Amino acid sequence: MSRQFDERVRINISGLRFETWRSTLHRFPNTLLGNKEQLAEYYDYSENEYFLDRHRPSFDAILHYYQSWGRLERPVDVPVDIFSDEIKFFKLGLDVYLRFRKEEGYARPKPPPMPRNRFQRQIWCLFEYPETSVYARMMAVFSITIILTSIISFCMETLPHYREKYELSNGTEGGGFSGKMTDNPFFIIETLCIIWFTIELTSRFIAAPLKVAFWKDALNIIDLVAILPYFITLIVDAVNPGANGLSLAILRVLRLIRVFRIFKLSRHSQGLQVLGQTFRGSLKELGMLAFFLIIGVILFASAAYFAEMEGHVPGEGYESIPSSFWWAIITMTTVGYGDVSPSTSYGKLIGSLCGVAGVLTIALPVPVIVSNFNYYYHRETDSTINEEIGSEYGHAKTQPHDDIELREIAANPNKSY
Repeated sequence: MSRQFDERVRINISGLRFETWRSTLHRFPNTLLGNKEQLAEYYDYSENEYFLDRHRPSFDAILHYYQSWGRLERPVDVPVDIFSDEIKFFKLGLDVYLRFRKEEGYARPKPPPMPRNRFQRQIWCLFEYPETSVYARMMAVFSITIILTSIISFCMETLPHYREKYELSNGTEGGGFSGKMTDNPFFIIETLCIIWFTIELTSRFIAAPLKVAFWKDALNIIDLVAILPYFITLIVDAVNPGANGLSLAILRVLRLIRVFRIFKLSRHSQGLQVLGQTFRGSLKELGMLAFFLIIGVILFASAAYFAEMEGHVPGEGYESIPSSFWWAIITMTTVGYGDVSPSTSYGKLIGSLCGVAGVLTIALPVPVIVSNFNYYYHRETDSTINEEIGSEYGHAKTQPHDDIELREIAANPNKSY
């Protein structure tokens, strides 16, 4: 279009004025700025301009989208969620929004694999996707209740009153189930919980669409580890009722493993899943942190040992370099129990340097870990944002793991996904 017949448009974004040609905005007529009828709602006749009370730093990129024929780049100082809101407000389109999210690292995941058999598909959705139906939500709540009951029972049975009554009286100090097991309420609770955990794991495995991939999932391994100690304890207790020293050691280890049952809650907690993904994505940074700590512990433990040799009192923790590791670890992590402390001037100087070095060492990888947490957190919450943007444009939800699509998957077993 010739500039002779074009119209210059002035846009006021929260006090910051922009000017462009009407033909530039008409390159995308389905958007807010490209649709003259929709934009007329924001026209200020007194100033002869369009006034929009929006985020000013984001509008540079929005206007550049029209000027560059569809190239959208988020300003580095604008958060992803704020820029996503601006895309929604200016109605750039669902395709533009999805492409922007993909470029930011929030790629749309593939639809989850589903069993072909209708009954298996319903069982799989019942245990795996609580959002698919009311019964699935009830099943999730029931499972969480069983997990919490098991954890509370595990903690309560270690109280001195119950331990003496149900363990020591039966000669099972290591945590076995010898004696009158039916008289032990904690054993009955444990048995009922294990029955449910076994039914749940077995049902999910039978209904799983990919059997090999099922056992590669960390959550399924946690489920298996949660029930194995019970059966192994019963076997060890049956083979060796007398519970000699070796058997007691095995039973204590198995009893300790039961505490990992708390990680079963991660299946029903988005926060725990984000935390686990953050640790898995930060293994390099955590390894670097451990490496730096090991170097610092060895250096400062050695220096403290030689500094405290002359005035050392036996039993104070500086008998050798390995025994000084405890003091160095506690000092570098800024815990400082005070059970071991230097007494000489050189030892106190080394202790001061150890504390400062520990603070710096721990602080170095923290920003990277926090950044990874923000990335995984926003990726997990992306389904909610996609739901809002989809409804705004009149489209269905865009996430393959949302309620509607999962209900459709569960109800149409013959459909290919």
